[in-house]
Amino acid sequence: MPIIDVHAHVGHWPFHLTSGDADANLRQMDRYGIDLQLVSASEAVVLDAVAGNAALHKALATRPRLLGYAVVNPNRVEESAADLRRCLDTGRFVGAKIHTTYPGRLPGSPEMAAAFDVVAEAGVPLLLHTWGTEVTLLPELVEARPGLRVILGHAGGDAWREAAHAAAACDRLYLEHCRTATDAGRVAYAREAGVPVERMLFGTDATLIDPCVSLGVIRDARFTDDELERVLWRNAAGLFGLSL
Repeated sequence: MPIIDVHAHVGHWPFHLTSGDADANLRQMDRYGIDLQLVSASEAVVLDAVAGNAALHKALATRPRLLGYAVVNPNRVEESAADLRRCLDTGRFVGAKIHTTYPGRLPGSPEMAAAFDVVAEAGVPLLLHTWGTEVTLLPELVEARPGLRVILGHAGGDAWREAAHAAAACDRLYLEHCRTATDAGRVAYAREAGVPVERMLFGTDATLIDPCVSLGVIRDARFTDDELERVLWRNAAGLFGLSL
């Protein structure tokens, strides 16, 4: 069965001894049978969005199994808006990524609202780092922007219950459950809260986290064969307009 990983990274992290070589992503993909991987540059997330996005574009140019998220910095919205357009014009980027911790901006802040406007105007899916109860603000923020579709990266982290209810309340919010702590029952809770399987996606946080962790979460969720196919690749293919 094909697999599309919607949450991965290329590059070094200041707190983790992982390879910065994009070929490390490909080696992991081969090991676990992942066909396509959507990646952001760790440099863009942590240090410099524009420079990191440019470096990622070079890595993507010769690796067709990797597709890019252009990182948008809510503290430099005008600069990021122009950079997002440049990245999308290359044909190698298919979405945007916004972190909350590194720029120090949470949903509900004016800076994040402006960043959401930029992504909504671009018309591409947004992978948003979510970790905390601010996820409860997302249904209203997304509903106010008709062009915005948001993947809740880490499915809210420690606020996975709140994230489940937020996603159930808005049909343009998607859940992606990768994280280091594999709390039991997260997927089942989301389904009971009313999140349809059509808005659940597979992500790994590779190469920061080995994909085996997320694959174990998916295994334990006890999806039917049809549901598993949706989560592992069909939902992502539809959301991003991808073909395998």
